[in-house]
Amino acid sequence: MSYYVIKDLENYFKMYKKSVREPKKFWDKIADENFVWYQKWDKVFDFDMQEAQFKWFIDAKVNITKNCIDRHLARKGEKTAIIFEPNNSNEEAQHISYNELYKRVSKMANVLREQGIKKGDRVCIYLPMIPELAVAVLACARIGAIHSVVFAGFSAGAVEARINDCEASMVITSDGGYRGDKTVNLKSIIDEALEKCPSVAKVLVVKRTNETVSMKESRDQWLQPLLDDAIDNNVAEMMDAEDPLFILYTSGSTGKPKGMLHTTAGYMVYTGYTFKNVFNYEDGDVYWCTADIGWITGHSYILYGPLLNGATTVLFEGIPSYPNFSRFWEVIEKHKVTQFYTAPTAIRALAKESLDYVQRFPLKSLKMIGSVGEPINEEAWHWYNDHVGGKRCPLVDTWWQTETGGVMIAPIPFVTPTKPTYATLPLPGIQPVLMDELRNEIEGNQVVGSLCIKFPWPSIARTIWGDHQRYKETYFTAFPGKYFTGDGALRDEVGYYRITGRVDDVIIVSGHNLGTAPIEDSINEHPAVAESAIVGFPHDIKGNALYGFIILKERGEYRDRENLTKEINQLISDQVGPIAKLDKIQFVNGLPKTRSGKIMRRILRKIAEGDFSNFGDTSTLLNPEVVEEIKEGKV
Repeated sequence: MSYYVIKDLENYFKMYKKSVREPKKFWDKIADENFVWYQKWDKVFDFDMQEAQFKWFIDAKVNITKNCIDRHLARKGEKTAIIFEPNNSNEEAQHISYNELYKRVSKMANVLREQGIKKGDRVCIYLPMIPELAVAVLACARIGAIHSVVFAGFSAGAVEARINDCEASMVITSDGGYRGDKTVNLKSIIDEALEKCPSVAKVLVVKRTNETVSMKESRDQWLQPLLDDAIDNNVAEMMDAEDPLFILYTSGSTGKPKGMLHTTAGYMVYTGYTFKNVFNYEDGDVYWCTADIGWITGHSYILYGPLLNGATTVLFEGIPSYPNFSRFWEVIEKHKVTQFYTAPTAIRALAKESLDYVQRFPLKSLKMIGSVGEPINEEAWHWYNDHVGGKRCPLVDTWWQTETGGVMIAPIPFVTPTKPTYATLPLPGIQPVLMDELRNEIEGNQVVGSLCIKFPWPSIARTIWGDHQRYKETYFTAFPGKYFTGDGALRDEVGYYRITGRVDDVIIVSGHNLGTAPIEDSINEHPAVAESAIVGFPHDIKGNALYGFIILKERGEYRDRENLTKEINQLISDQVGPIAKLDKIQFVNGLPKTRSGKIMRRILRKIAEGDFSNFGDTSTLLNPEVVEEIKEGKV
């Protein structure tokens, strides 16, 4: 296992050099020594970057659930695999052992087969964060069905588009879901979506909230009676290394979401390896990622990554503000969580509240904390580091994407020295490069450019479901022979990477390349500012000018907006430079965000430009109503 675990900085550099110099040997050894296979591979990888064709562990046979569950039963059968923490803090948590998880997944797999689901069929899963969601995902993987989890907050239209795109034949949903003190009738959303989804023949319904629902005869069935009749053991399907595992939809710049396809073996090897190292997981730890399984973070680092390592992972149904803003810290204390992984959006929201909410809990069980979803700003980094990590836990700022499958650039706790707002160094096997506008690789340090990856890694998405040409054009044509991440980055004097945001958020003003992140960081330091987002808009003299959308901490505070505007621009001038000052500032009550916390800057850019014609795919927005409000307040 020593080859699998990075122990210190010298070991990291040794492993990294080996992974670049001899990638076949490096990944061959990791896959061979740390996973169980029906049949080993003939060749580690084969790829064509120009055509965006990738294969890993060619001709190997495997099932990811044998690695997630079966192989742990002999030694860890009674160990807790999943701790389910319900939305209501008064409801008792469930501790599901690996033995129990095996039985539940086997029963669900047998139900799916009895309902006619077979290898290669697509199953849409639209469930809240309850154990049945984890079980359904694993059961699909066990029988070779392709799961497509849709976040249980999407509208009927968004669900319909995703079901029709992958032609799912089954939907697994629930009567309802909890969100704080509210309940949402999920079955009615599915019913509306399915009016235009001819491919769906079966709907299985989990009882969670006791909502009143309608059941369509011959299509809809309650899940529990089927599970009660199912046997609790199941032989896992033998899967080819490149058989599809899941489709996960991410928003596109056009109106149609992109169904990213991940396959079996490469995804398994990479998520297992990265989980172990990025989270410094050791036997006996309790790991908690607050994301939803409807996103890639939940797939890779709530379910697959932890279970591949025989870990105990927390499945959280609730929200950070219910029943009060202590909920995260209360759960950490309750379950003695050792690794905590959350989004900067959540940290910023909690940082606005009284420190008493976090300070009443010692949080001594924590040994590392992590950040995911977007670049973390400096103010949030320090608050998180000081008040949650107690200045003693490494803060691991991770950069990766739905398309990458796993973490790509991140500090390794207790190995890589951290630096606020920096994702630091690439993981072994990942070869990042910065590119200029002429498609030349930028050498050296203290440079800024477009972030690309010049060599494939095992968990790279294989295609966009049903549209390989779009996949190729989106990721492999801007910089031929390289995977273009769409992000800009800077590399500092020691080679650390800082993600500056989407490349289209690197704005050229009077010939100067300005990343939005440093400007937003300086604005957010103003005591009146809660959050900000910067975009460019056309300017007759400068080419582009900067437009700031700013949320204030208290709406009644700083009524003199003219002076506030001057103070903000002075901060920017002092910290970034006069060239970065904002030409326009609009004070807003909210910013359009996806449910994973990313600001939809292309919407803000269109508003700044005065173009209200087409905002593209807004199905992933948490707060679509804020778009109209911002439009009406445009300056």
